[in-house]
Amino acid sequence: MPELPEVETVRRTLKPAVIGKTFHTIDVRFARMVLPETPESFTERLKGQTINDIKRLGKYLIFVLSQDTLLVHLRMEGKFFIKPSSVPISKHEHVIFYFTDQTSLRYDDVRKFGTLTIKKPADVYITPPLSLLGYEPHHPHLTVAYLKEKFASTRMIKPVLLDQTIILGLGNIYVDEVLFCAKIKPTQRAHRLSKNTIDKIITCAEKVIDKAIALGGSSIRSYTDSLGVTGRFQNELMVHLRQGEPCKVCATPIVKTKVAQRGTYYCPRCQSGRKK
Repeated sequence: MPELPEVETVRRTLKPAVIGKTFHTIDVRFARMVLPETPESFTERLKGQTINDIKRLGKYLIFVLSQDTLLVHLRMEGKFFIKPSSVPISKHEHVIFYFTDQTSLRYDDVRKFGTLTIKKPADVYITPPLSLLGYEPHHPHLTVAYLKEKFASTRMIKPVLLDQTIILGLGNIYVDEVLFCAKIKPTQRAHRLSKNTIDKIITCAEKVIDKAIALGGSSIRSYTDSLGVTGRFQNELMVHLRQGEPCKVCATPIVKTKVAQRGTYYCPRCQSGRKK
């Protein structure tokens, strides 16, 4: 699944390619992706509008249009392609935005889980889904006091960090990396973490996400075309996907387990919780 760094890379790559382009028409080939609109109303609302900007919050792409705002969530397998309008539609291209300049932006999604939602500009951040989200790393409201309150739950820390209503933009890969950075075992109970440890989580979340964005994400399957976007953060992973390999810090073999039904990687020595 594309996580915050991957979606940010999509935004940065897509933005210069489509800013200023105007929708001529839209072809919706899978109606559930544009609910609560119908394919007809989705097309009618958007045609003639121009893309003025592309922003992001968490894993949502926010297309700022001349009249409305389009929210896109890539979910598991969503991708964007830019192609000449004359190119035949492929099997998994479910929403095609035809521009007035004879090019097209195509939303491709093998699993059909992605969503495209039209919002009025005034409603974007004060109504679901964006109003339900927590704070991203670097947000001034992501403080120790805020997290201490949110960590009152007896849940294990990994699923708490995956909860997008608490910290925004951390998916499975990056939670594993943040917990390794902060030296916290993924099964540690959130309510038992000290303020100093919570401060480490904030610092590590900022560090990991910043580095991943700088390297284009871990596996940029969500935007592939002639621009050749390739994520490189997978070469920097400390624990995720490294089962049985030596820890880069202490040489102890990395362990894989399941936490809250998610494949989870950690170093049993560095993340033991014992002072060394």
